[in-house]
Amino acid sequence: MWEVKLEPDVIFSYSAGISACGKGEQWRRALALLSEMWEAKLEPNIVSYNAGISACEKGEQWQRALALLSEIWEAKMEPDVISYSAGISACERSEQWHRALALLGEIWELKLEPDVICPTAGISACEKGDQWRRALALLSEMRAAVLEPRAFSYSAGISACETCEQWHRALALLGEMWEVKSEPDVIIYSAGISACEKGDQWQRALALLSEIRAAVL
Repeated sequence: MWEVKLEPDVIFSYSAGISACGKGEQWRRALALLSEMWEAKLEPNIVSYNAGISACEKGEQWQRALALLSEIWEAKMEPDVISYSAGISACERSEQWHRALALLGEIWELKLEPDVICPTAGISACEKGDQWRRALALLSEMRAAVLEPRAFSYSAGISACETCEQWHRALALLGEMWEVKSEPDVIIYSAGISACEKGDQWQRALALLSEIRAAVL
């Protein structure tokens, strides 16, 4: 575009290019385009920054993702839910559970309305950090905020309990899923069975296998 003297704009050219690089897991190229925008005196907007944070998330570059969040504030803008969601996911991928929870706290402080993906990514980060208590606390916070946990939210919570050998809590979450009419899938049942295996609860593991067969049939 520069060669044919067509000046790229912020949204339709650069932001789209950054997003494309992110989807192609080319985080370095995404950040290079962000830098190029400043050099061309095209101030990045929130869409551009969100695309850059998402690119860093896919490239497991949590430090750079958080640096871009800080840049948003420095540019006199405010991060939105999409910004924080990508940042939390970047921390979750890199097993930075405490940083993921800090970002979740900022969302509540700013009185943004998170979607179900933000706390679920936090739960998954807690699972990777062997923080089952915090994972269950996040599930409770979701319900208190009238954010109905989805099946993948429960799945992350059950996996956190399974990792930390909390079989009875994993089974409690499975039971809760049925109560709220969120039907567990085979992967969720498998995590429950694995939790029972680690807790030497073979009878309960077989009972879950029977439940899977009943659900399939």
